[in-house]
Amino acid sequence: MSGTSLDGIDLAHCVFSLSEENNWSYTLGVAETLAYPSSWKTRLQDAVHFSDGRMQTLNNEYTYYLGEVISTFIEKNGLEDLDAICSHGHTILHRPDKGVTLQIGNLPLLGELIKQQIVCDFRVQDVAMGGQGAPLVPIGDQLLFGNYDYCLNLGGFANCSFENNGKRIAYDICPVNIVLNRFAELLGLPYDDGGKIAASGLLDETLLETLNELSFYKQAPPKSLGLEWVQQHVFPLLKASTISVESKLRTFTEHIVMQLARQIRAGSQVLITGGGAYNSYLLERIKSHKEIHLVVPDASLVEFKEALVFGLLGLLKLRDEVNCLASVTGALRDHSSGVIYASKV
Repeated sequence: MSGTSLDGIDLAHCVFSLSEENNWSYTLGVAETLAYPSSWKTRLQDAVHFSDGRMQTLNNEYTYYLGEVISTFIEKNGLEDLDAICSHGHTILHRPDKGVTLQIGNLPLLGELIKQQIVCDFRVQDVAMGGQGAPLVPIGDQLLFGNYDYCLNLGGFANCSFENNGKRIAYDICPVNIVLNRFAELLGLPYDDGGKIAASGLLDETLLETLNELSFYKQAPPKSLGLEWVQQHVFPLLKASTISVESKLRTFTEHIVMQLARQIRAGSQVLITGGGAYNSYLLERIKSHKEIHLVVPDASLVEFKEALVFGLLGLLKLRDEVNCLASVTGALRDHSSGVIYASKV
């Protein structure tokens, strides 16, 4: 799994079990995040502007890179008898309104390189069926974490998932680390540790109000966000502001908090995962806006829940079972999404 915040590639060894009562459970084994070298990070950040030719080259080279990373992980940890490698790849383009989504690293070449069965390209079919192609994690929330009122992921973007009248509802809420990390980098840091820099800044009420008035927040779900939206609507507002980087981080953090608090009912139990779960200042500000119980699980689940769930999506695809919910994405119907490449031994 590689997310939009470009923290790196998440790799996790997952084992799933199905009880006689038809309930899924999991064991999350060895897992690690491999940080991107600066050269790869720059290319992935800029790829949204690439020509078709450059994009094809990038896709091919990233597939080779991903194959090497996955093979090394398998060999280093002595993993054997794997049913499949379930790979999300890395999202470069996501414009479901135009019928376009592209996750690189999902070429058939990946199976040839790793010599394992591959399940990948989970978003394309949903977009072709009129859906957003995102978020896809809610099926995992439903099957593995249904005891929480909300599952809230704070990664590159914030997205939530919950049950409403017997249906799973989920959508992207707002950008999080895709913005916060970019401005922390201006201070020579990969991220704002614990939100300390944001806490030191001053709140700009005018900028905050402008951010909160963006039209996306008035749209009803299903809805999803991509880097293109951030580059078009968010970065220009922040770059045009003359306040300090610290104050931009403070103001954008408050923007995140206000958007999150709007989505969650008071008194709810909320499972928090993703890198934002370590942003203690952000979590404190959420609780100051609404009385809710935030549950931050152990570090392995915080960091690798998305990788875990994409493993489950791949398993469901292999079983030809629903892994994509129309109530979440807006597709024509529930379906089993993804592409299977047979093992190339």
